Amino acid sequence: MNNFAFVNPVKIIFGKDTIKDISKEIPQSAKVLIIYGGGSIKKNGVYDQVVDALKGYTYYEFGGVEANPHYETCMKAVALIKEKQCDYLLAVGGGSVVDATKFISMAACFEAGDPWSVVASGAKMEKALPFGVILTLSATGSEMNSGAVITRAETQDKLAFNSPLVFPKFSVLDPTTTFTLPVRQIGNGVVDAFVHVVEQYATYPVNAMIQDMFAESILRTLVIEGSKALESPEDYDVRANLMWASTWALNGWINCGVPQDWATHSIGHELTALYGLDHAQTLAIVLPGVLEYEKERKAEKIIQMGEQVFGIYNTMDREERIQASIKAVEDFFEQMQVKTHLSDYELGEDAVEAVAKRLNDRGWKLGEHADITGDVVRKILKLRL
Repeated sequence: MNNFAFVNPVKIIFGKDTIKDISKEIPQSAKVLIIYGGGSIKKNGVYDQVVDALKGYTYYEFGGVEANPHYETCMKAVALIKEKQCDYLLAVGGGSVVDATKFISMAACFEAGDPWSVVASGAKMEKALPFGVILTLSATGSEMNSGAVITRAETQDKLAFNSPLVFPKFSVLDPTTTFTLPVRQIGNGVVDAFVHVVEQYATYPVNAMIQDMFAESILRTLVIEGSKALESPEDYDVRANLMWASTWALNGWINCGVPQDWATHSIGHELTALYGLDHAQTLAIVLPGVLEYEKERKAEKIIQMGEQVFGIYNTMDREERIQASIKAVEDFFEQMQVKTHLSDYELGEDAVEAVAKRLNDRGWKLGEHADITGDVVRKILKLRL
C-alpha cells in the first residue's frame, strides 16, 4: 500500500424527511442563495421542503444550471451573489448543480482575474463561500468530495478542479428525492458511480486489501441494485443503497494508498464537450475500450473484479477470464440502458480523430502509468466504433 493522507470533513445527513434539518446547519444570519437546475425540484416537492426549512432566512434563487454546468452560467450566479451580498450557498440537485456551486463558491471570492484560471491553469484559490447540498440524484459523489468539473461553452472545454476549500459543509441525502427520476438519469447515475470506482480500482495491485474489498462492495451493490431501480424506482431500500454507494464511490476513501487511472473520464469529457453526450454515456463508451487496450497491464485487477463482482472464477484460462470480465462490465452498462459504442450515438471516425487531436495538442499523458497519449486514445476509441 502506498503512503497517503486522508481527511473528509463533510457532514452527511441521511434518510427520509431530513431536508428540514438544514436549518440546524446554516447560520440564522446567513443570506442564502439556492442554486438548482432545470426546475424539477419545483415539481417533485423538494423545493417546497427547502423553502419551509428556510423560513426566517433571507434567501434568493438561481436556477438553470445545465447538466454539464457552464462557466458562463456560473458567472451569472456570481453576479447575483455580489448584487445581493449572499454569504451562504445551497445546492439543490444532482452532481452538476453541486459542481456548479463549488465553482460559484470559489469564483465569488476570487480576486486574481478570471476565476476560469483556477480550472484551466491551476491558479491558486484563497477562499470560497460556505455551502450545503441537498442531493436529488445519486451519481457523481460531488456531495462528499472537493472536486468539480466545469464546461466553458465558448471554447468547448470541460475541465476539472479540486480544492479542500470546496468541500460541502453538509450534504442531505434523502433517497425519496430520487423517486421521480427518469430511466435515463437512473441508468446514467449507476454507470457514473460504477466507473468512479473502477478508475480507482482497476489499475495494478499494491496490496491495499481494505480499499480493494470496499471498492468491490460498492461495485457489487451497484450491480445488484441498479436494475432493481429501473424496475421499481420508488423502492426506498434500493434507492438508499444506490445513493450511499454513489457517495462512497468518490469520497476519497477507496483511493487512499492506491494508484488511480482517470483516463476514461478525461477522454469522456472531450466527447461531452465536443458532441454533447451525457457524461455517463461517454464513460460507458470509453471504459471497455480502456480495459481492452490496457488489459495486460491491468490483468490482475480485471480478473479480480471479474471474480469478486461478477462471479467469473477459474473455470476459464487467463485470457478468457479477462475478456469475460470486460464483457460483463459492458453488459452491465447495457442492462442499465446506457449504450456502449460511438455508433450508438451516431459518432464515427471523425469523433475519434477530434478527441485524439485535442489530447495530442494538449500534450496530455493519461492513466496510472501516464502513458496514454492522444495517439493511444485514437486506438482506444477505434475499439468502440
